[in-house]
Amino acid sequence: MSPEKLGVPGVPGVPAMNMWRNDAGLQGKSVVVTGAAGGIGREVVKGFAEAGAKVLLVDVAGSPLEEVLRSLAGEGHEIHQADLSDLSTHAGIFAKAQGMAPLAAFTHCAAVLRRRNTVDDVTEEDWDLQIDVNLKATFFLNRSARDSFRTAGTKGSIINFSSQGWWSGGYGGSVVYAASKGGVVSMTKGLARSFAPDGVRVNSVSPGGVETSMMLGGMTEEGLKSFVSMIPMGRLAEPQEMVGAVLFLASDAASFVTGTVVNVSGGQLMY
Repeated sequence: MSPEKLGVPGVPGVPAMNMWRNDAGLQGKSVVVTGAAGGIGREVVKGFAEAGAKVLLVDVAGSPLEEVLRSLAGEGHEIHQADLSDLSTHAGIFAKAQGMAPLAAFTHCAAVLRRRNTVDDVTEEDWDLQIDVNLKATFFLNRSARDSFRTAGTKGSIINFSSQGWWSGGYGGSVVYAASKGGVVSMTKGLARSFAPDGVRVNSVSPGGVETSMMLGGMTEEGLKSFVSMIPMGRLAEPQEMVGAVLFLASDAASFVTGTVVNVSGGQLMY
């Protein structure tokens, strides 16, 4: 059966074998990555750039976006500073990306973790910050991305970063973070069903322990050793080990994948 009959976008005249590549459908298109200056986000940005996409790097003011931009392969990448908890900023992000090139994918890496020693140390401010950034902003960004695809009359892919905490419930003072990521997983499934008629796929990548400043911040040496001991592969992941899952979900290789959670945890989370 031809790729045209399969409904794969952008394939006229392209050999069917190309749709199985992780960069299929990304070359020359724009992608949006939030949290682009973070440990995982900057590696995702590099992966998209190497796949031939034009990347809009989104992060808060004061983050080292220019440094990340200078490290990228290819041309046509741009940066955009925004406080994602301000919902009025969302539409402008996708309008800017569409101005760079037709939008192919949105990857939402931005998140905040406010780790406390125990649940008794969690404040209302801790709760509000993590829910606003990690959950509320995710919903409205996803909807703005869908609107952008729909207005352009194109299909697209949305990848939300969750965490293995969505399943484990988190530990001690990270319960609120885990709750927000559990909401991201549930939301991803619901939005995948809602957005499918528009040709927009929505999936989630669920990292385990990754060697980033967010992961290591507030961790004692003993706590980190205990955490790593629960990972069958015996180590934390490098940030770049998240990139393959993202590129797959963003590409035409995943053209029939939606509403799923890709677990990248070194075996710590199995279900």
